[in-house]
Amino acid sequence: MTETDDSHSTSVFARRLLYALALVLVVVGMINSTPSIPGWDEFWRNLTGMPDLLVRRFPYEYFYPLAFAWMMIIVVLSSSIWRRWQDRSNGWRMLGLAMDVALLVAALAIAASYLIENEAVCMIDVITGERAILMENALKAEKELAQLMGLPEPTSVDNPLCQVDTGVWLVWIVGFSVLVFLAYNVEIWGFSLVLVSIVMAAYAIGTVLIWYVFGPEGMNKYAITVLGGEPRTLLDGRYRIHDLLINQGSGLLGQFLHIMLNTVFPYIVLGALLAVSAGGNTLIKLAFVWTRRLRGGPAHAAIVASALFGTTTGTPVVNVLGTGVLTIPMMIKRGFSKVYAGGIEAAASSGGQIMPPIMGVAAFVLAAMTGVPYREVAIAAAIPAVAYFFCMFLSVLFQSRKQGIEAVGEIPDDMKLTRQDWTHLLQIALPILLIIVLLLIPKDAIGCDPVSRLLGAEVILSGSACRAESLPWIMQLVQNSAGDAGSVGWWASILLMALLFMDPKFRSKPRLLADALSNAGVTISTLYLMFLAVSVIDISLNLTGLANFVALDVLGWLRALDLGGGGPGVFQLAALLVTMLLAILLGMGMPAVPAYINAALLMGPLLVGLGISLFTAHMFIFYFACASAITPPVAVASYAASTITRADPIATSFSAVRSGIVMFVIPFVFAFYPEFLLVPAAVLNPDTAADAPRFLPGYDGEFHLGVLLLLLLRLGLALYLLASALARFDRSKLAAWETAARLALAALVMIPSPFVFIPAAIGAILLMTGHTISARRNAFPA
Repeated sequence: MTETDDSHSTSVFARRLLYALALVLVVVGMINSTPSIPGWDEFWRNLTGMPDLLVRRFPYEYFYPLAFAWMMIIVVLSSSIWRRWQDRSNGWRMLGLAMDVALLVAALAIAASYLIENEAVCMIDVITGERAILMENALKAEKELAQLMGLPEPTSVDNPLCQVDTGVWLVWIVGFSVLVFLAYNVEIWGFSLVLVSIVMAAYAIGTVLIWYVFGPEGMNKYAITVLGGEPRTLLDGRYRIHDLLINQGSGLLGQFLHIMLNTVFPYIVLGALLAVSAGGNTLIKLAFVWTRRLRGGPAHAAIVASALFGTTTGTPVVNVLGTGVLTIPMMIKRGFSKVYAGGIEAAASSGGQIMPPIMGVAAFVLAAMTGVPYREVAIAAAIPAVAYFFCMFLSVLFQSRKQGIEAVGEIPDDMKLTRQDWTHLLQIALPILLIIVLLLIPKDAIGCDPVSRLLGAEVILSGSACRAESLPWIMQLVQNSAGDAGSVGWWASILLMALLFMDPKFRSKPRLLADALSNAGVTISTLYLMFLAVSVIDISLNLTGLANFVALDVLGWLRALDLGGGGPGVFQLAALLVTMLLAILLGMGMPAVPAYINAALLMGPLLVGLGISLFTAHMFIFYFACASAITPPVAVASYAASTITRADPIATSFSAVRSGIVMFVIPFVFAFYPEFLLVPAAVLNPDTAADAPRFLPGYDGEFHLGVLLLLLLRLGLALYLLASALARFDRSKLAAWETAARLALAALVMIPSPFVFIPAAIGAILLMTGHTISARRNAFPA
């Protein structure tokens, strides 16, 4: 057998092993994330005769390290650097192989260290029998004390400290592993993603070394990180490393792994299933049918399709490649330039990240970092998302008028919806509908609703109050899942698995289901490798306290300026502008998740300190992290669109920014008008002092329809002015002075003072009326 044959056999074996491992990961992960189903646990325990059997929500102290190691093995098999560098010299290939082996060793070492160091496990003590002896002696002592004090006899004791651990080796294990994780991320996700992690890790290590060499006396707080008292020793940091490993808040296997395995997991599976469904093409057809009578035609269809398709994936590049291959050629055929067509597709596809109900991984991370249920995150995103796509619609309308493009009205044969298309549409519509319903239904509303009563729910009425005493099985099921993002995603995935078999082509190739699940396993694993790089930033900031230092010092400096009553608004605007630039800068060339987390960790405390609610501050950062996908010079969505149009990617990026400009505007709007976000969390006062009011000044946490409608009218007017000014066209070409006037009026209309926005609105209406009359006179001269 030749060397080529050996390499081919190895490659085939690796692919099959990868397929199996990824499939097993998804199956086990879906079992772990199974919602609370009434009677489900008892059914399996009775069936197997094992009263302690766990059929869902496995103990994190065992499941997390094992799942982590499993995922890193999948990463090595799917993204092997040795295989990527096969066309390089032998030295490079050996280096790639060494990195593959290093990632495997690091993953296994971290998983083993977690099991050894975690007091809930203490793996070595369990193996030696020391743990059983300790717990037996501790329980015996507790029983004797309870008997002496006349207390009930205890049946369990707290977990004792591990008697045998990794000792000083833990520092070397974690340090080596972090270096390997960052190095592997450079190759898989790119250097831009890892750069901030490297800088923050270097800063943390540098400040520790300065403390160790020079001591804390007379040192600037930014220059040192104190690990302990005197005498100084680096071993004082071992407990910090121990916490870094097992802390469920900010450890390597902490909150981000929890988010991934319990919340994001079913949505990635859902996205993989949607990718093999035939619903995507049907969505594009449907969007074309809906917009065929509009001037923009395929451009408007691209916006609608990207909004619908984007909410199922939340990934701009996938959205561009999924819908753009059909919509971009159609736009070019209708007369739009390649640059404009690519820009529209990139901007519309980026909007999928902010389109509820499914908004991408970053939105789930936002929910976890703010403590706000994902249900409220989706509600808060509704008005901004509608405003974004409304402004894009206006942009296309003005561009169509400018180029003289008319509506087609006719439906080409390849765009006509067939009976099978409507069946395919159910594969997308029903899971999304299920997600919307389960996310929006409050748990406490189940039981007193007409459906529950019809099904036999027993309720107790006390005046206007209603309380359910017992619920039928199906309503218990709904109540258990309502409002819980992970459970909702799980049910949507299960429903879609069943709906896929409505397609005759899918029924003829049922292995497509296993293929989709395996692909989801690879996606999940590669995504968590990225989270490891972000975890390094979180850990470094917690260790050094840098973000808090910056926030406190900047706030102190701003307050020292004493600008009077107008100061807070000026400070907030300045901080928001800096945060916008930082989020865009950190997001260049990387996904929205690390861009959002990096900016949130660095600038979140500052925005909160300036009086912006925690949730609103994070939503602001989240929007600009998503906007980085179309912001030049490194705009991944625009670059993806340019591969279809064959146009200049930088020009496409600027066109995307112009079309999607509202993504850069709307965050400032809801930062100063948090009622746009519709949820009480947006108006909570970040000041936690005992005598501080619960809500921000001017807010009571209640929904005021009249106030919101007035704001929406002002926003709609401002967006119309902005879109027409950027297109330099409305009913006819705009003069330079009119373009400038519209931009100025758009800003003034959103100023809080009625003494400003009312005259601005009147001026805007008069300006647009005069323009319309002038355009009609020119079109139909006397």
